[in-house]
Amino acid sequence: MKSCLIVIDVQESFRYHPFFTGDGLAAFLEAQNALIEGCMARGVPVVRVLHCDGPATPSNPFAAESGHVQPLAGLVPFEAAATFTKSRHSALVGTGLDVWLTRQGVQRLIVSGIRTEQCCETTTRHASDLGWQVDFVTDATHTWDMVQPDGRPLAAADIKSRTATVLQGRFATLCSVPEALQRCTPDAATGAAA
Repeated sequence: MKSCLIVIDVQESFRYHPFFTGDGLAAFLEAQNALIEGCMARGVPVVRVLHCDGPATPSNPFAAESGHVQPLAGLVPFEAAATFTKSRHSALVGTGLDVWLTRQGVQRLIVSGIRTEQCCETTTRHASDLGWQVDFVTDATHTWDMVQPDGRPLAAADIKSRTATVLQGRFATLCSVPEALQRCTPDAATGAAA
């Protein structure tokens, strides 16, 4: 089964957003980089998705005019098989990514990136509903603490756990980095990356 790694919104824009903290960033980048390098070593295509929306002004970190819609510092450099820019939560809305994946014969998506519960989860649900098998690599996703509607804090670890709970068995297979890489090893019969 042909796989493709989707790296969602791992971009400098977040460093300039008020909610950004460095908490957990190093561990996320270590996992994300291992996933990228492992996929590249196995001949699995790696797709970059960047988020760009809001006012087209330099003060908006998600506007191209800001100069921040670029790969996050610390992300391993890689030659993307394709790059898409989105303005919605799902990487499959209005980007052409779905068409590209279909033309490439991709049957399984490996989802990673920022934010766990937002663009990564939304893309996962959307991809599953469109018929792709999805491996969700929780360690290779990142988010921040949030405040609940009642004012209580909600830790990033709890957000990740909640996302994993609602995706598992319904919309995705939860995978560690090694598990995701093992699932896309070359097919011994054809020599092609699965």
